[in-house]
Amino acid sequence: MIELLLQADRLLTVDMVDQAQATYQRVADQDPNNAIAVVGLARCALARGEDRDAYALAARALIIDPENDMARRMEARMAEVLTYRGETLPAIAAAPGKPAPGAAAPGKPAPGARAPVSKAVGEQAPVTTPTVASTGSSWLRRIRGR
Repeated sequence: MIELLLQADRLLTVDMVDQAQATYQRVADQDPNNAIAVVGLARCALARGEDRDAYALAARALIIDPENDMARRMEARMAEVLTYRGETLPAIAAAPGKPAPGAAAPGKPAPGARAPVSKAVGEQAPVTTPTVASTGSSWLRRIRGR
């Protein structure tokens, strides 16, 4: 299966999205709990501009493998994009053999829930740069070799 995943990744790299998706889907059909294949399908959806599908697939991959960094980053970024647009996040189907994402426990947010973004369009979060006082002045001396 690793050969198919590598082939699909190469296809996606050269913008052969349909072929990459077919290959990722073949792996996902053979092994529904293959988070790498599901992330690959999410990447294909993203390449097509299907942000809601990309989010749903990334979240599904995260349910399959909570340690998958690519799934985590993609799910978070797509949730941020959709929320910023004012769209509701799509419901996530359970992965085969995994518990369905259910309601949250009292006092806790639902899985995958995001706080609404309240920034005005075009407004950016303030950027803070570490100052010499906050990071210590010795780092500059170490860089300069003194």
